[in-house]
Amino acid sequence: MRACVLTATGGLAHLAVTEVPDPGPPGPGQVRVAVQAAALNHLDLFVAQGLPGVEYGFPHIMGADGAGLVDAVGAGVTRAVPGERVLINPGVADYSCAACRAGEHPLCPNFRLLGEHLPGTLAEFVVVPEQNVERLPPLDPALTWAEAAAFSLVTLTAWRMVVTRARVQAGETVLVWGIGGGVSLAAMRIAKLVGAKTIVTSSSDAKLHAARALGADVTVNHRTQNVAQEVRALTGKRGVEVVVENVGEATWDTSLRVLGRGGRLVTCGATTGPQVAIDLRRVFWYHWTIMGSTLGTLAEYAEIVRRLGRGELRPVVDRVYPLAEARAALERLAEGGQFGKIAIEI
Repeated sequence: MRACVLTATGGLAHLAVTEVPDPGPPGPGQVRVAVQAAALNHLDLFVAQGLPGVEYGFPHIMGADGAGLVDAVGAGVTRAVPGERVLINPGVADYSCAACRAGEHPLCPNFRLLGEHLPGTLAEFVVVPEQNVERLPPLDPALTWAEAAAFSLVTLTAWRMVVTRARVQAGETVLVWGIGGGVSLAAMRIAKLVGAKTIVTSSSDAKLHAARALGADVTVNHRTQNVAQEVRALTGKRGVEVVVENVGEATWDTSLRVLGRGGRLVTCGATTGPQVAIDLRRVFWYHWTIMGSTLGTLAEYAEIVRRLGRGELRPVVDRVYPLAEARAALERLAEGGQFGKIAIEI
């Protein structure tokens, strides 16, 4: 089968679109999906650079996000039938440990991601546990395959950050960094869905204009404006109740400076670096809560798919590339010029 693979770590120069062995028939409890489209995430860039490391060797099939048609099912599968249109949940647990039995699948000691630890979605076929597929809900107009592929990882990640971890409430103010990215866009829209006021940042006025069209209440250009000053002025010096972080070193200090008393900071990434400093006296004096988050549970995934079916969380797609141009798609992602998700037709 055709796939976009990493032949070694060290950057996008080691990408190739080539023939690789077919994954074979699904085993008991597994589903084989004929992938129609995949979507990119910053995770793909980190994997190409060698962080955190491929577990099963090279060539490594890239891609975490995808959607397609059920091609075959293994023994005992009840959640899918051949021919169904499905979304793929990229977070794979063992579904048997104490954390999984408690419904906290991201805390499973064997939690793995497609495209990072396991063979990914930038291929004609992928085999996953049946728990990792959900039927594509009907929408009018119908979702394109590119939109379907763009949905899962960022929406699930943002939902857990905003709803489950930070517990954003109606009337609160939420700061979201880097509104061009998929997680940030999903976080802003979910915060609006629960009734919060949103302040979003970007270095691009064009992206800020697009964010306003999608419902952002306030936009701040972090290249030309002082984010801390702007946020303090907008909130009467109180600061925001919640900061949604996925940038890391470059924004961490400002994130804390705009966080109000009793505020919550939730983070899922560190695109500019993982090493940050913090004055613990400020943490306990201001009663801050700082929390991490990764992907989400099966229940959270079912809920976001239900919301998708209600037309509430339709993904924003920046551009669609054919599989043969996967490297160009990843280069666009690395440049940071996109607004929304970059998809690849398989």
